[in-house]
Amino acid sequence: MTTPALVPAAAGQHPAFTPIAFVRCVAQAYAQRGMEVGVALQQAQIAPALLADDQARITALQMELLCAHAMRELDDEGLGWFQRRLPWGSYGLLARASISSPSLGLAVARWCRHHGLLTDDLALALQVDGPLATIRVQARRDLGAMQEFCLLSVLRNLHGFASWLVDTRLPLRQASFPFPAPAHQAVYGRLFDAPVRFGAAAASLELDAHWLQLPLVRDEAALNTMLQRALPLQVRPYKPAQPLVQRVRQALAAHPQCSHTAATLCAELHLAPRSLHLAPRSLHRQLQAHGTSLQALKDAVRRDRALHLLQRTDTPLKRVAQACGFAGEKSFIRAFHQWTGQAPGAYRQAQRGR
Repeated sequence: MTTPALVPAAAGQHPAFTPIAFVRCVAQAYAQRGMEVGVALQQAQIAPALLADDQARITALQMELLCAHAMRELDDEGLGWFQRRLPWGSYGLLARASISSPSLGLAVARWCRHHGLLTDDLALALQVDGPLATIRVQARRDLGAMQEFCLLSVLRNLHGFASWLVDTRLPLRQASFPFPAPAHQAVYGRLFDAPVRFGAAAASLELDAHWLQLPLVRDEAALNTMLQRALPLQVRPYKPAQPLVQRVRQALAAHPQCSHTAATLCAELHLAPRSLHLAPRSLHRQLQAHGTSLQALKDAVRRDRALHLLQRTDTPLKRVAQACGFAGEKSFIRAFHQWTGQAPGAYRQAQRGR
């Protein structure tokens, strides 16, 4: 168990942005069971008097400690949201059911589908409409005073877990919620780093569909380690562990024709120094410091994509060139010869002859 002694040092490093309204919801979960919340508040070093102060805020670490203690003490990872308890480890089961997926899209779809096995109070679904992917959460019963905390937590949980699976903070187009904007609405922008719409028909997250094509970079061993302290994925925006070069290459691979520029990559990867117009320059400098360049990474991704299409498909060379971001077949043939010393047609024949 994490000791309260850890809180003061961390509190100085992490500003208090989490509204006291979320702490009240945890206290309500205790009240629903006829139990006292005092020990949980003590574990997180939250003074009980703060619950009466609408303006009070706590740190993300305090919220993590509070929820971790409450989930164990109540044996409910739903913290009173649902008609039946979700025993400790329930969301870990969802993670284990998704970790073997070949792509992020399938992992998210599995997570949504299997959530219905834990509780039928919510219906989750992943929908893809052209370039837009939407994760939608529809309440099947009145969640009452727990509505905000429930929907917010479920979507933060899924967004954090999905980002962890590909080690990239997945950029959202929009987050929507089916209730009026609360007094603490500013915290939503921090949690989702995206425009937030209130008063919507259902809770949802929207993102570019191409991110769903990413392969997972985590395995069972990484999952076991993460589950030992999983709550940061829910209470804090995800911070990638991957080096910048890998993140840039992954973003290029997920985007059709590798058409990203330095500016669009900075937006996708949230690389923005104080002066926004300097962001592309900063990216180029950082890549150079790692011994590479944006063009070299683009060439590597295009080469890998071309090799895959030539080895595994019968796609005509003109379409292979387009898929790899080349304006014409001739420029593709020249580039491919530089990469491999062979013409693409000869390479394909050689591979088929093996």
